[in-house]
Order: sequence, then C-alpha cells, then structure tokens
Amino acid sequence: MTEEARRMRAALDITAPNHARIANYFLGGKDNFAADREAAEAIIAVAPEVRVMARESHQFHARVVRYLVEQGVTQFLNIGAGIPADHNTHQIARSLAPDARVVYVSDDSVVLSHSRALLATDPGTGVTEGDIMHPDELLADPGLRRVLDVSRPIGVMVPSALQFIPDDDDPYKQVARLRDLLAVGSHLTIVHAVFDSRPEVAGPIVEIYRRVLGRPEDASRKRAQVLRFFDGMELVEPGLVYVRQWRPDNPLSTHNAEKFWLVGGVARKPAP
Repeated sequence: MTEEARRMRAALDITAPNHARIANYFLGGKDNFAADREAAEAIIAVAPEVRVMARESHQFHARVVRYLVEQGVTQFLNIGAGIPADHNTHQIARSLAPDARVVYVSDDSVVLSHSRALLATDPGTGVTEGDIMHPDELLADPGLRRVLDVSRPIGVMVPSALQFIPDDDDPYKQVARLRDLLAVGSHLTIVHAVFDSRPEVAGPIVEIYRRVLGRPEDASRKRAQVLRFFDGMELVEPGLVYVRQWRPDNPLSTHNAEKFWLVGGVARKPAP
C-alpha cells in the first residue's frame, strides 16, 4: 500500500456522515457511504430540489470559469473544493487556456486525500490545506505559491464554504481581507444557499446538519446578507442572482429559477 493510500484510509470514517461525501451523493457520485446517503436522504426528504441544486451549482461553476478565461484570467483558487468530479476547474479552464493553473483548497481530510491522489502528477495544479477564514496563511502557503503568482489576477471560487460559517465567526471580515490581498483584476465568485423563496426549509435543514454533522451554528442567510460579501468589489452583470439566471447557455433555462435556492455572483477587484 502506498503512503497516499494509507493516508486516504486513515482519513476515512465511514460510520459518520461527511459533508463532502453528502455533496458527492447529491451529484450522483460514488464516493460516499451508507451514513452519507442516510444524511443526504434526510435533506432530500425536506427539500427534494437539492439534487437539482447540486447540478445547477456545478453548471454555474463551469460557466464562470469559461467567463473568467475569456476575461484573461488563467489562475484559479478553488476554496472549499469538494471531492473531485467530472469537469473540475482545471479541466474547464484548460479546455480554453492550456496553460491555466489551479490550486484546490480544503480543510476536509477526505477531499484532500482524493484530490492529492488524483492530481499528484500534474505540475499545473496544487492541493492545499486551508480555508476561507485564514486568508493570510492561505495566500502565503508555499504549495500555493509554487503554482500561482499572487502578484497577478486570480479567479477565486468559493462554491459552498461560506454557507456553513455563522456570522458570529465574522466571515465578512475574512472575505474582505482576502479581497485586499488579491491583485487588482482578480475576481471573487461565491455560491451560497439562501432561504428567501423557501424560508420554511431553513430550520429543518439546519437541524439535520446539527444532528448528523455536529454543526451547532446556524449560518442560514438571505440574498441581501450574501451580497455583503462583495463589498468593495464590482459585481459582474447580472449581479448576485439565482445560479440558473447567471449568464445561462440557454435563456429558457431561467424559468422558475427561485425554486432552486442557490445564488451566485462574480465580482472584480477594481483599481484603487
């Protein structure tokens, strides 16, 4: 058994649900266990649309990466990355810019093990342990700096991490600090569940995460609260919208966008 395989086995606890593996189940992946599926099905029982939301988030991510490459961005930092799936950030970016470079960041041992095993031989990608709440340490990480030039624009992707961090931990301050550290021309992309259109499911879903994942805090937000994360940046049209409405490949697909209560937005760091 290789050292990487030993680390992966040590990271696994198949008896306890894991957020990354639950998300993998929503996407129809195979990297999950009975405990993860049980927790996922409890969430689906409250809000059956979460399976569609997972796919919508994935498709939004792909559209954003394509947009950023069109703007000349070829460096990407994916914070809070999940278990690798089809059409990852580096694959999408390199289909348009073969020299694109990507670093995936997670504080989840399951994600780190999977990602390192998959990307170990790719010099244009990196996998770094870290999170959105420690931006100084993250951008100073030697592994990150081997792949990314922090003096040049970076496309920062935060696909879900913020929706699990309560206001008491002051994530707004840390996102603002990350913004300040980035080069002018960098972009910040955020995806976040909001409960404007489905307020009745907020309590039950928070309770499920509290019970099965040991997350006692309530980090549920509405759109106006998520919008604050973009303070000091210039939102790209059409702004912070339901992900189905963000530059869709097919305009007809925006129908009933609010039924899938994920919002997404992209903002650019302007010159002083």
